Amino acid sequence: MRRAVVTGLGAVTPLGRTADETWKGLAEGIGAVTALEEDWARELPVRIAARVDDAFAETLEVRELRRLDRAEQLTLVAGREAWASAGAPDVDPTRLAVAVGTANGGIGTTLVQHEVLTTQGHRRVSPHAVTMVMANGPAAWLSMDLGAKAGARAPVSACAAGVEAILTGRELIRSDQADVVVCGGVEASIVDLCISAFARSRAMSTRNDEPERASRPFDAERDGFVMGEGAALLVLEAEEHAAARGADVLGAVDGAALTSDAHDIVGGEPQNQARTIGLALRSAELAPAHVGLVHAHATSTPLGDVNEADALRSVFGDPPPVTATKASTGHLLGASGALGALAALLSLHHGVVPPTLNLETPDPAIDLDVVTSARPTAAEHALVNAFGFGGHSAALVLSRS
Repeated sequence: MRRAVVTGLGAVTPLGRTADETWKGLAEGIGAVTALEEDWARELPVRIAARVDDAFAETLEVRELRRLDRAEQLTLVAGREAWASAGAPDVDPTRLAVAVGTANGGIGTTLVQHEVLTTQGHRRVSPHAVTMVMANGPAAWLSMDLGAKAGARAPVSACAAGVEAILTGRELIRSDQADVVVCGGVEASIVDLCISAFARSRAMSTRNDEPERASRPFDAERDGFVMGEGAALLVLEAEEHAAARGADVLGAVDGAALTSDAHDIVGGEPQNQARTIGLALRSAELAPAHVGLVHAHATSTPLGDVNEADALRSVFGDPPPVTATKASTGHLLGASGALGALAALLSLHHGVVPPTLNLETPDPAIDLDVVTSARPTAAEHALVNAFGFGGHSAALVLSRS
């Protein structure tokens, strides 16, 4: 089996329009959660989110602004950055693939076009609505932008989608179906329906008066997650392909696992999460003691954070240092695991663990070494967790280059 190494990164997040800006914000402990100022948010129980600056779209062409949903636009911008940072590899198009996961696809367009239909009639619905709405749209547009003909995969597995896409990229390389795969996740779900629905399920923080303190993984006073948006993409490449062209290697995806807990549509199961982590370690041929860093899923929900802590203790006994960057960026749903992979990879590469914000009163039910200020690390391997509604459980093991 061939090894999948990382040769490029791209990101558009609430912390910045590039991977470098995002990493700088994470490392410096900057929080990006703010109040929602839109009229539609005034009567909602949740009026906070972590938005991407609309200026991210300045590099897009007019037709891309008109014909692509926001999730597709975010994907193109992050994908082009990742491709450029990898040195625009010279690769046979039939050996180049993409895999972009999402939870809600073009939900923004869905709502806008439904409003057009109900208020103006069917003749006013956009002829581009179908390709803007479909969940495979981000992967499809990126594949056409890069000329990728080895597959345009589109995992739709809630908050595990980004990690599943990276796992898919690794499998395509290991099984010799592709030499290069651009993979990760995207989400653009800061819309009234999504926020209302999650609020009704009591999954979101209502700390509207203190948005910067609302996302607080592992804290005793956490009351739910904060919605974020953005895209994070990695360029995976067969190790020998990268070596042949003299590419700079940032790290490697040495282990991956994907399971389903078949337990509850919204509640994760610690035992299955632990099983997933164990399978990822086995895939990497590593013992738990070899892992020096965990990037936790840690959405800041009362039950979810405890479940993940229980799973980590089950696998590691005394887990390595843990970071949870959703405190900075909010929860990017389908893009969250891919952003976690980017953060963990850069932690290994730069030798520093970004802090977890807002951990003021540690939950006594959570016995973890949570990093609360930037900390040096000599870790060689990192674990990245991602768990999604529907019982999706995914994990990656990343290695320093």
